[in-house]
Amino acid sequence: MKIATWNVAGIRARLPNLIKWLKNEQPDIVCLQETKIVNELFPRSMIEGLGYSIACSGQKSFNGVAILAKKSPDETITKLPGDENDEQARFVEAVFSLNKTILRVVSLYCPNGNPTESAKFPYKLNWMERLYQYAKSNLNHEEMLILAGDFNVIPSPVDARYPQQWVKDALFLPQTRQSFFKLCNLGFVDAIRASTDDPSYTFWDFQSGAWAKNNGIRIDHVMLSPRASDILKGTSIQKDLRGWEKPSDHVPVWVHLDLDF
Repeated sequence: MKIATWNVAGIRARLPNLIKWLKNEQPDIVCLQETKIVNELFPRSMIEGLGYSIACSGQKSFNGVAILAKKSPDETITKLPGDENDEQARFVEAVFSLNKTILRVVSLYCPNGNPTESAKFPYKLNWMERLYQYAKSNLNHEEMLILAGDFNVIPSPVDARYPQQWVKDALFLPQTRQSFFKLCNLGFVDAIRASTDDPSYTFWDFQSGAWAKNNGIRIDHVMLSPRASDILKGTSIQKDLRGWEKPSDHVPVWVHLDLDF
């Protein structure tokens, strides 16, 4: 099974690239972030025409997540538990029955949290605590759980070309990193770091020539529950897409699991 996560930074702007990539790579499941479109306007026909089901949680001009899959899910959930008043579209879960095994896949777009002196940073930490509680409760089930998406977390200095540039940023503050490590302490495995210790960036800002200078950070992650990590075969980061025409500032992150879809 091939699973990818990709923050497309606006699905309408990136649709030609997305369609080209789906045709070339044939992923089984894709988690998208920052679709920036309401559900009613999601470009279903072109994607469904390639054989994918679609589960999405959309919002006009901001946020937005989706899961594309070559199999229709048994169930979908479009809201992270823990705050009924939270209207931001940042979470969608799809549940699949596979050969007597249950697979839960989440596409998530964690809040950025900047500026840190504003209400955005407490919201980020609260959202990550809700994600932690969700993940903890789901570990009680004998199922595989995959949390994939733009976490807006730089876990360690090796995950930034110039970590000193990020010391006061919400993505790298100790409180943010601790929230990420709490997931690891539950038993979730950072798939990329389980495969390599080398610098592996997933985001290069559109500003200041970051791509040309390889001034990147790793903020897109695939976190595997213990049962899912047991069947991890490999990972990769598809860096070349950052050099495509009209690219997203993020690139796809892949995991390969020893599981038939």
